[in-house]
Amino acid sequence: MSTAAAPIRHGVVLADLLPATRARDIALVAGGAVLTGIAAQIAVPVPGSPVPVSGQTFAALLVGTALGARRGFLSLALYAVAGAAGMPWFAQATSGYAMPSFGYILGMLLAATAVGALARRGADRSVLRMAGTMALGSLIIYAVGVPYLALATGMSLPQAVAAGLTPFLIGDALKAALAMGVLPTAWKALGRKG
Repeated sequence: MSTAAAPIRHGVVLADLLPATRARDIALVAGGAVLTGIAAQIAVPVPGSPVPVSGQTFAALLVGTALGARRGFLSLALYAVAGAAGMPWFAQATSGYAMPSFGYILGMLLAATAVGALARRGADRSVLRMAGTMALGSLIIYAVGVPYLALATGMSLPQAVAAGLTPFLIGDALKAALAMGVLPTAWKALGRKG
């Protein structure tokens, strides 16, 4: 009996390594939403901004990359819908869709889908590709979140950039660096490079 791991082909994300069942997919989607909700509670207020620094974006991008586009989308959709309906698991135990930072949550839904699609193409297998994937995911989150923040608060776009993007760039770079280490390392530990 051979103990060598068979190489994994492109089109596979980490979650696909678990036995395929409907129960697996439901558990992964729900687990991704819960992980994002828990990570959102790691939050630090930013002076002058209605948007805190939180672990939410890291979790959303990690969920999308590990689960793939479809399950990543469903997981973040569950997170967004439950939070909009009153589950207090947005950053700082908030909920609802009327808050100025809700655009970031919508951006996370789109970003999880995009990074999940890239992971299916092998973007989670190397540090360099993960860097690009995380940068794209963050860009999508800001592309939705910052204009939404401007509309929701009456800020001008430059004010929204100053309050809802600029203070977060260093933290996002650190989160991206963490993801760049975690996912390629997971594939390497499994002995499988697509």
